[in-house]
Amino acid sequence: MMPGRCPPVVRGVFIANLVAQVGIVVTGAVVRVTGSGLGCPTWPECVEGSYTPLARQAEAWHKYVEFGNRLLTFVLGLLAIAAVAAAIWDARRRQRAGQPVRRSIIALAFIPMVGTAAQAVLGGITVLTGLHPATVAAHFGLSMAIIAGVVALVVRSGDEADQPVRYLSALPIRGLAWALVAVSGLVVLLGVLTTGSGPHSGDADAENRFSFDPRTISWLHADVVLLFLGLTIGLAVVLTVTSGPRLALRRTYLLLGIALAQGALGYAQYFSGLPAALVTIHVLGATLVWVAVLFLPPALRQRGPAQHRE
Repeated sequence: MMPGRCPPVVRGVFIANLVAQVGIVVTGAVVRVTGSGLGCPTWPECVEGSYTPLARQAEAWHKYVEFGNRLLTFVLGLLAIAAVAAAIWDARRRQRAGQPVRRSIIALAFIPMVGTAAQAVLGGITVLTGLHPATVAAHFGLSMAIIAGVVALVVRSGDEADQPVRYLSALPIRGLAWALVAVSGLVVLLGVLTTGSGPHSGDADAENRFSFDPRTISWLHADVVLLFLGLTIGLAVVLTVTSGPRLALRRTYLLLGIALAQGALGYAQYFSGLPAALVTIHVLGATLVWVAVLFLPPALRQRGPAQHRE
């Protein structure tokens, strides 16, 4: 372990937060595709007078699906507290060892806590507005923002220091990597609009959907995915030709593999009538693409004293 890097136990807590944030997105998708979004029709209570589901509720098994997703929020909250505690412990460890305190780690460690609290409030608004597609989309978008922050936390915790910053590839290559991040964000946004315009409104009795034509928005989404694939292949080629960092090249190929599988799955779900299982897996794939692309730009730079890096 490099002197300035966070200890494995601290990084483990941060990685656990990243995994949990991805997990809550998937369970949220399960809630949506099973029509369980209003399984607990009130907030913060599940049903008026009780924070837990009651047998007399009319929502049948849907109440357990939605309540289970709500319970995961508490797991996220505990992990978020653990992230802050781990960052503070690491700062004190550095002080005792006479090392500079990495304040960036402490600041980034608050993202899961603040984000989870914001998600809880937004989740309540989503329920109280009857699963309005705009609030559902905002709920998903906030998850993507939190994941981006936690990825930054994981990356920074593996750096030896915050300064100096040295770039391992030319500016156009780094720009291409960031362009991939931007296009990936657009793909995710169009994916949310596509789902919000389709049959999975989130609840059998709540038919709130976007007014976009499902076929048109689906093909627009597919077109941007093709652009994303082209940019990914382009980055792989450029990194190979310029003998770029091997870590960046490996991450690019990993991203390309996930994206190709995701694209194939997207066409499969479209032509098979959007079955719930495939939609859920597609949401997982979209989240993994987002995580993978966020790890690309950091692979093109190095923070801290000079050292060998692939």
